[in-house]
Amino acid sequence: TKYSYCLFSVGYSAVALNHVIDFKEKKQEIIKPVSPSELFPSLPIVQGTSKRIKVLTRLTLIVSDPSHCNLLRSTSANIRLYDIIAVFPKTEKLFHIACTTLDVDLVCINVTEKLPFYFRRPPVNMAIDRGIYFELLYTPSIKDSTMRRYTISNAISLMQICKGKVSSQSENKPLELRGPYDVANLGLLFGLSEGEAKAAVSTNCRATMLHGETRKSACGIVYTVKKPRKVEEEEAAVPACKKAKTQA
Repeated sequence: TKYSYCLFSVGYSAVALNHVIDFKEKKQEIIKPVSPSELFPSLPIVQGTSKRIKVLTRLTLIVSDPSHCNLLRSTSANIRLYDIIAVFPKTEKLFHIACTTLDVDLVCINVTEKLPFYFRRPPVNMAIDRGIYFELLYTPSIKDSTMRRYTISNAISLMQICKGKVSSQSENKPLELRGPYDVANLGLLFGLSEGEAKAAVSTNCRATMLHGETRKSACGIVYTVKKPRKVEEEEAAVPACKKAKTQA
């Protein structure tokens, strides 16, 4: 909660409480998200506004085997309670599955080491078409020179393909937290344009939140087509008795 209050003080208007599950560890279960009201008796005011902060819940699954994806495909009641669902694929195959088939809101990219695979355009484009964004953890580029090199290299490789459809994340360490404008400036180092860098900490984040709301609530799609005026007039001109015979 102390970290969350730091986020409020530097200008963020929303924060997601992240629950991370690594399937490599034993006895990992998806529990119900903690209600924000249990942590924040009174939500603070966003800096420079009169609005209260928005607190969301997020589930991040670290997957290293295709069998781990089955849980996301299931209709788990606890999964549906989270506002945002992110997946952290460890291999190229899992990255392809996450982009093309999994019902998630974010695909996380590892930036702390050299990637074992190249980003390919087809799965990335399919993820973009499905409304999925990619997330980069920027804090490694702040605390270590080696990680900074990997972060910039991996980010540039992704930016060349994903057309700036990225979001940003920081770890749970107040000293490594940066404000929105500072993170946007980091985006310039990652190969983003000025507009794309600003979007990574603003409109892209809002789009991810909206995608999560749609994923939780949408059960189907209704597609309507308006009849051409000429067809309507022709149908109105046909007598009712003739219509009945034609339909019979």
